[in-house]
Amino acid sequence: MADNVQFDLVSPERKLASATVSAVQIPGADGDLTAMAGHEPTILTLRPGLVTASGAQGDIAYVVTGGFAELSATGISVLAEMALPKEEVTQEVVSKLLDAAKSAEASATGENEVAAAKVVADLSQVASELGLSA
Repeated sequence: MADNVQFDLVSPERKLASATVSAVQIPGADGDLTAMAGHEPTILTLRPGLVTASGAQGDIAYVVTGGFAELSATGISVLAEMALPKEEVTQEVVSKLLDAAKSAEASATGENEVAAAKVVADLSQVASELGLSA
């Protein structure tokens, strides 16, 4: 049986998770990552996507819009800009997030245009994964 690791997920609004898990899938800005016990110390930036924790309770998924993750051999901490359990994400929530991202994209200039377009694309992908309209 694989070693377990402490997983914590917090957003400014609330603490969403604190559990012992075997693995956490994280949507990193530079690519997706699966973190497990014994991981080298790492800090990464999050992109919009699904954080999925796997453990004895099964898989539990959360939608995040960005933030940071700190990984160590004994713990995984995700500090999200905004996070919701997958079950709480409705079409209305996705539409509001996409509207805000598209508005930011429309007003972005220079290098920020590419980053803003990426956020819109990532949020559209999340909506698709959840079976919602983008």
